[in-house]
Amino acid sequence: MGFWTLVEGLLLFANALAILNEDRFLGPRRWTLAEFQGGRNTLKGQIVGLIHACQFLRLPLILFNIITIVVKLVSG
Repeated sequence: MGFWTLVEGLLLFANALAILNEDRFLGPRRWTLAEFQGGRNTLKGQIVGLIHACQFLRLPLILFNIITIVVKLVSG
């Protein structure tokens, strides 16, 4: 397991967090950002903040996906 495998794994994890829908998936489980505005010191609050950060940074995530695909195609 090399560095590239670790980067790919983190990229897949970030993609999984970015596609979570707040209304359909996070809302019924009470994992919305509105519920954690005051205090994010809990583990649940930190996870919700990470999910929303991944959703906010979708464009850089798309670009990083494209770069990863191109590198994989070129390097084999």
